[in-house]
Amino acid sequence: MSERKIVQGLNNLEKALSRLEEALKVGRDNSLYIDGTIQRFEFTIELYWKTLRRLLEAEGLVTKTPRETLKQAYAVGWLKNEEAWLQMLKDRNETSHIYNEKMAQNIYENIEGYFPEMKSTFVELQGKYGKEMI
Repeated sequence: MSERKIVQGLNNLEKALSRLEEALKVGRDNSLYIDGTIQRFEFTIELYWKTLRRLLEAEGLVTKTPRETLKQAYAVGWLKNEEAWLQMLKDRNETSHIYNEKMAQNIYENIEGYFPEMKSTFVELQGKYGKEMI
């Protein structure tokens, strides 16, 4: 796994988290904001698991699925709350297949709760891998 791809993955993840944070600050007064926040969440989770997979590969650990990747990242200590990350993945998968107003509200509320975990995990990964790669 090339260092360039890892750095690029971390940079992309940082941008996605920033955009998600921006969406969460707008609020939930409008269904378009909720929809946009959910879409940004989907994108961020996708980048997260793919970045974690790359980092695991750099450590010699191979994973194939998003769930397997999150479980392995937890096992090596990169994720602090395995249950929250697996629920994030479940929410992401649900938003991709089924949509209704009540579910959107619930997922949005979950995203608000997930964001601090996502942000702190990124800060730790960037501290460990961002510095190593420079």
